[in-house]
Amino acid sequence: MHIIPRLILLDLDGTLYVGDSPISGAIECLATLRAQGIALRFLTNTTTKSQQQLIDQLRAMGFTLGDDELISAPVAARIALEKLQQQAGRPLRIWPLVASAIQTDFSDFIHDEQQPDYVVLGDIGERWDLELINRLFNAMHGGAELIALHKGRFWQTSDGLKADIGFFVAGLEYVCSKQALIMGKPNRDFFQLILDSAGVAASETLMVGDDIDSDVGGAQQMGMRGCLVKTGKFREGYFAQSDVQPDWVLDSIAALKDCI
Repeated sequence: MHIIPRLILLDLDGTLYVGDSPISGAIECLATLRAQGIALRFLTNTTTKSQQQLIDQLRAMGFTLGDDELISAPVAARIALEKLQQQAGRPLRIWPLVASAIQTDFSDFIHDEQQPDYVVLGDIGERWDLELINRLFNAMHGGAELIALHKGRFWQTSDGLKADIGFFVAGLEYVCSKQALIMGKPNRDFFQLILDSAGVAASETLMVGDDIDSDVGGAQQMGMRGCLVKTGKFREGYFAQSDVQPDWVLDSIAALKDCI
């Protein structure tokens, strides 16, 4: 890499760790980057854990980070809803269809499953069924807009790849003829929020992740450089078919410290 970035954005699951195990060399790599004076920010579309749970999980694995260095999709959604509430000039009614761990992120809004202004959709695991889908369909046809905490296609688990909530987001968009407001990567506002928090321009920033679409492609559309790591959800066949061309492709995050 010919230009040392001032800021490196790091995806979490699949890039820094898989399950509860850090990627080999990841902790040492980040320590080296910090020693070089490079600012770090941790980004995640994870919606099953609160901000504090994610920070605690990283620290328990041995990673060092400040409370303000991690920005999640639920936090971005809360900020967006606060702005929408200000614009509306009245309390918003929302249906937060999210994991119980992050329900408190939306406690400042009125919860209404019958006539919400916004449906906030995150990862809800096995709670999906046809009855719920039809309730969401009717709420949106009744005027509710859809806020999706992300629109991921698939994710890496200890049991292999699994379909992500993008499956349901795209389906609801189609049957309701509406476009969801997407909060996490690769949303431009999400990336801009993080750049602003660090006071660094996109041209001075590098995004590192295992998702060629959301991590690398999203960052490049913002004017950042993108580095793809061959861990987590990376699949050679999917990479070969993609129109996205990463600036760098590394075997893992551990190799990053030797490239900068």
